[in-house]
Amino acid sequence: MEKDLKIQMETACLGTEDIMLKDELLNLLLQSIKEKRPLKVKLGLDPTAPDIHLGHTVVLNKLRQFQDLGHNAILIIGDYTARIGDPSGRSSLRPKLNPEIIDRNAKTYMKQAFKILDPEKTEIVKNSKWLKPLRLEDILNLTSRFTVARMLERDDFKKRFSANVSIAIMEFLYPIMQAYDSVAIESDIELGGTDQRFNLLVGRELQKEFGQRPQIAITMPILVGIDGIEKMSKSLGNYIGVTEPPEEIFGKVMSIPDNIIIDYYRLLTRLSKSQIDEIERDITHGGKNPVYTKRRLAKLIVESLYDNQKADFAEEHFNSIFKEKKIPEKVQQYKLDASDIKEGKVWLVNLLVKCKLADSNSSARRLILQGAIKIGNSKIDDINSEIDIKFLDGKIIQKGKRYFCRIIIN
Repeated sequence: MEKDLKIQMETACLGTEDIMLKDELLNLLLQSIKEKRPLKVKLGLDPTAPDIHLGHTVVLNKLRQFQDLGHNAILIIGDYTARIGDPSGRSSLRPKLNPEIIDRNAKTYMKQAFKILDPEKTEIVKNSKWLKPLRLEDILNLTSRFTVARMLERDDFKKRFSANVSIAIMEFLYPIMQAYDSVAIESDIELGGTDQRFNLLVGRELQKEFGQRPQIAITMPILVGIDGIEKMSKSLGNYIGVTEPPEEIFGKVMSIPDNIIIDYYRLLTRLSKSQIDEIERDITHGGKNPVYTKRRLAKLIVESLYDNQKADFAEEHFNSIFKEKKIPEKVQQYKLDASDIKEGKVWLVNLLVKCKLADSNSSARRLILQGAIKIGNSKIDDINSEIDIKFLDGKIIQKGKRYFCRIIIN
């Protein structure tokens, strides 16, 4: 029993930002083992967007770890709370989403989440099941258990109040409604990002009010992007999407700086604490080249999102480009049309945007000035370059080491 408890406690704590409260968690796990009763581990997700990246999977990975320990994973789809919108980190009221968009987002979100979670061991519940039937007197009863002063302890509310920025009464309802989710399912443990700390603690308080044992709140850190500096974000371009091709994911993981390798192991893999500690020792004290550790990490992440075969292919693809300097057999193609051509030539900046090697003209100019663009074997460093279409036909434009596009003339 002691060994089992130690493994469960180490797994539960691995990579976490904070646990409220650790002593309570230890007692809860011990009781679960003695009674052979799986714990209810809750994760709430508001489907405000259709796609997720690895930053979103940090809490999903923690939920999967609890699944692997034999506990019940309960994924709450916030189809009702999404109508309010989580005010976490917001300086203004979120725009309202209509139910159709929420439902559509939820379907794609779930499909991507099940790349991490075991679908057969995951209970999925929409919180509209218990929030929609609430009557006004029920809502008044919930709100009576919290004060405005308590709500203003929340950091984002406090900042907006101090800055004389309006706060809608509806926004105060969000943490209360999310807390009611915990009451409705009698949650033992709730997971969330660091920005969810206030919401999770409100859940503990409301459970006490309803005579339930308060849940353990576990927060996970924000994942740093592949640049190693800013948090992972689509807007910053430093993200890895869970639906990206395996070879793209592998290549992006191989590009991360060495100082965040161990963080990625802790937050994105299901290796044990002892295994990760050994990997860290090999790098810091054993003199092992971090590139081999990074290669293993890339394979583990691709395997978790796809399978072993695709991870092997992604590694072979990476080797062919970086070791053997080969161009991949399959590359995207772009067919030039009349709108691209002026007097038999194509402006390179515009072409890079059209074939999706750059997000904008300014981004294309920056890539050219950085020496990141090659056509065939020729590096192009002039942002005013206009390329003859006869020269371009069939040629491959290369951005950096991993991105290619073949140009076809109609």
